[in-house]
Amino acid sequence: MTPERIEQLAAVLKQKRQELGLSASEVARQTGLDVGTISRIERGQIAAPQAGNLKEIARVLQIPATDIFAIADLLPEGELPTFKPYLRAKYGDLPDDAMAELEASFTRIAKQHGYDGNGPAPGEDEN
Repeated sequence: MTPERIEQLAAVLKQKRQELGLSASEVARQTGLDVGTISRIERGQIAAPQAGNLKEIARVLQIPATDIFAIADLLPEGELPTFKPYLRAKYGDLPDDAMAELEASFTRIAKQHGYDGNGPAPGEDEN
């Protein structure tokens, strides 16, 4: 992972944990990981966190694992993240309220056009 991705991952995980009102100790308890591991990931001190650890942290923080994997550059071939990590990667300098506004606009437009959030069925978008 690049230093920028490490920093971005750390910031996303810490912000979401705080939004949920969880301590690092509580995240550790719910994931079965050591609290030191959680803290080091949130401080950007682990350059290559294990995918399994990230998946467990994402589960507790109610973040799609694909979003975390996209930030960490661990996304499996053919998997796509939700819109929010794309916005953060492409427009990371925008303030959080602008990001939230963009995401809300996308969600509203997608719903107007019948998008259910599941994407195409296997083979549906291949030509």
